[in-house]
Amino acid sequence: MDTNEPHWLTDEERQSWLALFITLLRLPAALDAQLQRDADISHFEYQVLAGLSEGPERTLRMSTLAVLAAGSLSRLSHVVTRLEKQGWVRRTPDPTDGRYTLAILTDAGLEKVVATAPRHVEEVRRLVFDPLTKAQVKQLREIGGRINRAIGPEGLYPGQLPN
Repeated sequence: MDTNEPHWLTDEERQSWLALFITLLRLPAALDAQLQRDADISHFEYQVLAGLSEGPERTLRMSTLAVLAAGSLSRLSHVVTRLEKQGWVRRTPDPTDGRYTLAILTDAGLEKVVATAPRHVEEVRRLVFDPLTKAQVKQLREIGGRINRAIGPEGLYPGQLPN
């Protein structure tokens, strides 16, 4: 037996991988379409606004927000510029360390999140939770946690914000 031979996926593993892969491609696009249609914002923009809404005093360092929204600092900077033009976010130097920039959700930004969240949650429920049983929802959480831990410690887990 060749020790350099890859440990190929079984047929069941391959089918499971393809189901997950297709979901990873289609779900973000479906959520983005709903947010564009109902709120005229992208899914990434919503993640930025929602992330800030949950931060202490609706404020996060841009570097933390980039991790939370799963985007690069460059992408986040472009998006925050657009959100600033809408009056939903403002930036300021971090008073505790001037090397960092803080993003702050404005009152108008909070209003946007509050107005957008109900329809977005309905869509998440329709696409993800309604097709599953309670047991499958629990399994989904456990599976997601295991995969995220395998990916590494820099990933975010529910209720966890990086420093």
